[in-house]
Amino acid sequence: MKNLLKEKLQKNQFVIGTFVGLGHPDVTERLSRIGFDWLLIDGEHAPLGLETMQQMMQSMNRSNCTPLVRPQWNDIVTIKRVLDIGDHGVLIQRVNTKEEAEYTVSACKYPPEGLRGCGPRRAALFDQDYLKTANDEILVIVQIETRKAVDNINDILAVKEIDACYIGPMDLSRSFGFESPKWDNPPYLAAFDKVLATAQKCGNPAGIFASQENIR
Repeated sequence: MKNLLKEKLQKNQFVIGTFVGLGHPDVTERLSRIGFDWLLIDGEHAPLGLETMQQMMQSMNRSNCTPLVRPQWNDIVTIKRVLDIGDHGVLIQRVNTKEEAEYTVSACKYPPEGLRGCGPRRAALFDQDYLKTANDEILVIVQIETRKAVDNINDILAVKEIDACYIGPMDLSRSFGFESPKWDNPPYLAAFDKVLATAQKCGNPAGIFASQENIR
């Protein structure tokens, strides 16, 4: 297995992609060929089953775009199943503590590094080296989207197998008591600064769900 996105991040390259919630392989087929580094198939909020996710990833074959999945929850069974259908990395929602970050890593890694069950199905179908390389190549991203996660960001990113962090501005705003992001609120903005500063100190790439409001 070779994860092109992880290689780019390790080289400190800027990468961009988009979330996909429309469950048709035509969507990922087209989007994977227009220059995105990654596409994230959203299993948290979109009504997507495993069969649909697999078809969406299959349509990305022979592109240079990396398939990622946001599973329904930080759950070892759910994570195992999206990895087995060919996912190259996961974005795990609401990781609030070091212990939850360690659980995420364990769910993504085969023993002895983790607890992922061995039955990779499609992921190893055309890759005889998958079982040898998966632990190193799977991209593990934690989503920082609560005040608790911001408070614990140093401990979360101290887990060395976490490859990147991703700020969720909508849920973070709810954690602050806002119905939507308040880009003029100093404590709210300070949370972003803290995550970014910690990520830089730890050598972790950091990303954010971008909209017209927060990229101005």
